[in-house]
Amino acid sequence: MSSQIVTKDQVYTQLKKCMDPEIPVNIVDLGLIYGVTVNEKNHVEIKMTMTTRGCPLHNTLVSDVKRNLEKIDGIGDINVDIVWDPPWTIEKMEPEARERLGFGKPKLRFQIDYETAKPQKQGLFSKGEDGSFILINNDNKSFMVNDAIVKFWDSCDSTKTITQLADHFSEKLGLPRQQIEQEILQLLEQLFDAELIKV
Repeated sequence: MSSQIVTKDQVYTQLKKCMDPEIPVNIVDLGLIYGVTVNEKNHVEIKMTMTTRGCPLHNTLVSDVKRNLEKIDGIGDINVDIVWDPPWTIEKMEPEARERLGFGKPKLRFQIDYETAKPQKQGLFSKGEDGSFILINNDNKSFMVNDAIVKFWDSCDSTKTITQLADHFSEKLGLPRQQIEQEILQLLEQLFDAELIKV
């Protein structure tokens, strides 16, 4: 038996390397980890949830967790218990991650008809030397963004209304329509403020 003692901090460090396949944030910042216990034999018990019950990538995420935790020296058995109570909500995310994804802001500051307005992207997409994603507006101002924001920006091609964009992403991500619409409105506002779309 290993004399190495495994700590919760080590477990959380490895868990932060597991990204949710649908939302580009690690599972700790996303609030999916409800509890970690390590016993005297270094057996690890993880209580975690998923963003949606029907998450098709459920098993992928569990394997990812185990694969990352197995890299810890002296670790014993790893048990991942998926729980649905309390259910996951956006509020469980770390505030910084929530802000980065544009969640948690109220309705749009500008008035807009969701049924007729067709947002149109402007500016350019670029990649930084470190592989980071950057959107550059027409005034040459750069904004660091994530993959999800690039996909959304790219889909604002003036052919879809806000309602159609919400339908499209709701279906694609398997997330509730209401939640997606709220996120899209917040994202639109940020991109509009950054002069990366016009409506």
